[in-house]
Amino acid sequence: LWGESSMRLDVLNDAERELAAESFLFRGIPPEELNRRLSDDRCVRAHISRGTVIYDPQAFRRCLGLLLSGQVMVSKRELIVSILEQGELFGAAALFNSRDDYVTTLTARSDCDILFFAQELIEEFLAGCPAAALNYIAYLSGRIRFLNGKIEGLIAGSAEQKLAQYLLGKSEENRIDLPCPVSDLAKRLHISRASLYRAFDALEEAGAAVKRGRTIWIVNLKALEQLS
Repeated sequence: LWGESSMRLDVLNDAERELAAESFLFRGIPPEELNRRLSDDRCVRAHISRGTVIYDPQAFRRCLGLLLSGQVMVSKRELIVSILEQGELFGAAALFNSRDDYVTTLTARSDCDILFFAQELIEEFLAGCPAAALNYIAYLSGRIRFLNGKIEGLIAGSAEQKLAQYLLGKSEENRIDLPCPVSDLAKRLHISRASLYRAFDALEEAGAAVKRGRTIWIVNLKALEQLS
């Protein structure tokens, strides 16, 4: 897990301040209110190296994170829940509860810069700014709908979804080298060999990935996420 040594209190540049202003939490908030929160000591910037676990069920901070740059993978055991992009928030499940575990694992897919807002700072912000409270409620509502869609997808459990989930979890750049024959991969995914081949064809038709022998190339990450 990333440690205190990775934290730095850098001044945000204009582009990063604009990104923060456009994020879900701060949308429509007066600039002076935003600047006051960003300059608070409980707002901390961190540079996270690729491959670093940011949060996991046993180790996390009660902070809300704003991704300034890079990508973060959200997973639960073998399931890839989502890939967070620049400007997105995470960590809401760490706030306003007494649980001593976190619900998912967050891993940096690339070098990342992240702003962490301590729970106490968020509490004061929501209490003192009704617009921010409405933004946060809308954000949580959106997460509920997103997770409900994931549950429906898992219940459906199509071969394309299972393959897309597998590829998202294994991708390191844009290339994946299969560690086993296709027949063994089909067994791992609990689908037939024929269904797996059809799934590869479906991913290629969607412009998400192409298979050449045991090598799979990720052509369009967003398209692959949608299929998952």
